[in-house]
Amino acid sequence: MTLPRQRGLTEQAADAAIDTACRLLRLPSIRNEFPDIADRAIKDQMTYRGFLAELLMTECDDRARRRSERRIKAAGFPREKSLRAFDFDANPNIDAATVHTLASCEWIKKSQPLCLIGDSGTGKSHMLIALGTEAAMKGYRVRYTLATKLVNELVEAADEKQLNKTIARYGRVDLLCIDELGYMELDRHGAELLFQVLTEREEKNSVAIASNESFGGWTKTFTDPRLCAAIVDRLTFNGTIIETGTDSYRLASTRARAEEQVAAG
Repeated sequence: MTLPRQRGLTEQAADAAIDTACRLLRLPSIRNEFPDIADRAIKDQMTYRGFLAELLMTECDDRARRRSERRIKAAGFPREKSLRAFDFDANPNIDAATVHTLASCEWIKKSQPLCLIGDSGTGKSHMLIALGTEAAMKGYRVRYTLATKLVNELVEAADEKQLNKTIARYGRVDLLCIDELGYMELDRHGAELLFQVLTEREEKNSVAIASNESFGGWTKTFTDPRLCAAIVDRLTFNGTIIETGTDSYRLASTRARAEEQVAAG
């Protein structure tokens, strides 16, 4: 389609031409924001180059935002969590400076692992999801899964002769977040399949895990001592280990609210 080009278009005709051109060129942000930017350009006496730069940057910024949203959605997080919403004062075991350094994602760039170890309610999953979200926003491909769900998927893939394909899919993402590792015992077959995923990613792409068990207790999840040692080795080599402690700040927060309600009542 060729748009008619005329000199001396009326404002109404110019707006219609801009709308049509933006649709053809797939520039939704410019199409939506153009009237406001044009009015602001007149008010601020912007140059033609400045006006054009403002339009193009608006489109670029909006496309970057939509890409981030798609990556976050593709990661499969069960809920939204952010570092900004985390109460570091409630859990002094977690060093805010260390976490904010992790948010720069240099560890993902270097294909290093991350382990979050602590009891329920100490912020492990919040931290795992929040750091995964930061990675997605910075352009990394992220995938979140529960440990048992991942193992079940691998077992089904093996039964359907799709194991290599499934392992390769999990191997391609830049960051694999595995939550609730250690909550349930895995049989030898399931543990070996998980080990294959970790081996596929070793020193090539990052793995971040959250576990309620210290490494010494992982023999309850991975009953083969040698396999357990190999998995621990792959999840800790050149990595960061954050121990979130044993005191549930979620429980403490619930108790505090209950006490406040009693006092108020």
